[in-house]
Amino acid sequence: MLPLYITSGEPAGIGPDICLSLAGRIDERPLVVLGDLNLLRARAECLGLAIELIEYSGHENSSHLGQLYVEHVALSQPVVLGELNPQNSAYVLEQLRRSAEYAMSGKSVGVATAPVQKSVINEAGIHFSGHTEYYQEFAGVDRVVMMLATKTLRVALATTHLPLRAVPDAITKERLHQVIDILIHDLKSKFKKEHPHILVCGLNPHAGEDGYLGMEEIEVINPVLESYRAQGINMSLSLPADTLFTPENLKDADAVLAMYHDQGLPVLKSQGFGEAINITLGLPFIRTSVDHGTALSLAGTGLAKSSSLQVAVDLALELARH
Repeated sequence: MLPLYITSGEPAGIGPDICLSLAGRIDERPLVVLGDLNLLRARAECLGLAIELIEYSGHENSSHLGQLYVEHVALSQPVVLGELNPQNSAYVLEQLRRSAEYAMSGKSVGVATAPVQKSVINEAGIHFSGHTEYYQEFAGVDRVVMMLATKTLRVALATTHLPLRAVPDAITKERLHQVIDILIHDLKSKFKKEHPHILVCGLNPHAGEDGYLGMEEIEVINPVLESYRAQGINMSLSLPADTLFTPENLKDADAVLAMYHDQGLPVLKSQGFGEAINITLGLPFIRTSVDHGTALSLAGTGLAKSSSLQVAVDLALELARH
């Protein structure tokens, strides 16, 4: 059975802590944490966890209770809990490089990622926008789509980390076609939704109210959506976001497409923060991630919750079965 790799992320944060929680699982395929063995041993001791850390050989067929497979990635500098060190930025990026290389070469089914601290990587003089952009560049794909999910709701984003004033100009017909093509393809291929039902948020209040509150729905968004509806795709025209996220509207939807980050994600995270996950659509491999940051102040305290990583691993394994 091909393994699923898990990056342990920023070493001074909670990434190592939550990765250690994976030793409490029994899985059908090996789960392999990318990280420094000595760091993980020290963190397990700090947390009072009796875990057998096993260096992964490539021949293991499953994961066992109380054990955790680790592929050793050497730290550059010793870690102080909660204190960022730019000299360990190369260590963090080496985890991402290996995970992407293994996924692209067919040596794994994909990757689930623990959080990294973008600021300290950039402080080290390395331009880094985030996991999503790193994997996109490594895979050589023109566009990827960020989708967050809980057990009952999936929200994909037409735009991601942009200032609000830049969003309308970024929502072009070309971008919407690219995003929707990826969303439909991956709902079919990865989530096995043969005839996906997609609801789409308008950009403006009341979805523009027939142009009174904005023309983007009339001039850009709805013409694109009409082209998919003409192909038989079960997709709404732009809907007011303030009423779209009601149980009645969502009950038969496979995904919601939001126009910008803070339009869709507050609703999703209010439903399942700590158990929501991030999925990168459009990659030629599976990539899931936690929905939270490095939580430096919680590192080594035993207070970090691993639920989001557990769900990210569960989904990655489910998609691998598909």
